[in-house]
Amino acid sequence: MRVTQSMLSTNMLRNLNTSYSKLGKLQNQIDSGMKFTRASEDPVAAIKGMGYRTDLGKIEQFQRNIGEAHTWVDTTDATYGEVGDAINRLREILVQAANDTNTADERDKIKTELEQIREQIRDMGNTQVAGKYIFTGTNTQKPLFVDDGSGTGARVLNPNIVDGEGKVNMEVFEGVTFNVNSHGMPIFKGIDDTLGRAITALESGDADQISAVLGDGIGDPSNLTDLSSIHSSILVARAELGAKQQRVDMMDNRLSLLNINITKQKSLNEDTDYAKAISDMTIAESIHSAGLSIGAKVIQQTLVDFIR
Repeated sequence: MRVTQSMLSTNMLRNLNTSYSKLGKLQNQIDSGMKFTRASEDPVAAIKGMGYRTDLGKIEQFQRNIGEAHTWVDTTDATYGEVGDAINRLREILVQAANDTNTADERDKIKTELEQIREQIRDMGNTQVAGKYIFTGTNTQKPLFVDDGSGTGARVLNPNIVDGEGKVNMEVFEGVTFNVNSHGMPIFKGIDDTLGRAITALESGDADQISAVLGDGIGDPSNLTDLSSIHSSILVARAELGAKQQRVDMMDNRLSLLNINITKQKSLNEDTDYAKAISDMTIAESIHSAGLSIGAKVIQQTLVDFIR
């Protein structure tokens, strides 16, 4: 086959264009830090990248849910701790009140403190996290205690709370839900009712009834009619919360590890290997320079060159 000058020029230009394209691709990889900037350059890797981004988005949402779950559980535990401290103070007061030697004035002072502690515990029962009440089950927009409408500022258990046992669940992993609330309504109702009886006993000076409110010192968590039983119930609830806190921590660690692994796979799939890219760029530049040099010599050769 006869090779003409036109063929040599055409081949040279085609090869130079290919070389320019390769140089441009390598330069884009180095500049952008990505192996490809358009899905058409590597469709398989692009599809994988979309999957990795979807997984990372889910993990980010799960981690936000985990953070909110932490807040719910920690706040609930802290509130129960405060209620437990209040129960201990109530015991001290009622032990003092059970003494028959108390005067009417002393009983009035004790009654006043009991009423203040009762109001404080009602405030604890209305504890909120991000504007949601945590002790009313799924009725998170309703407070546990509301004004009784008498105009005196007195509060009662909210009669509009239908289901105080409802569970507030959050998705913390793919297909995994976590119950973040505690069934606190019976505990706070038990405390409020028990303190009501204690105040009535103080008003009547009935020492036996005051002793009954204190309980036997051991307490049955299922019988929320005296301070000993209520305190035992709080301890059981806090033990359950401790187990929940551990599980939340474990899920948080699992999500962190998964986030690291998926981020690594995403990087391997998309990110430029700078050492390789720079090495390839150097080689491509050398080849391109050689092509330009050889091409210049070929184009310079004409019939006149041979005549000389």
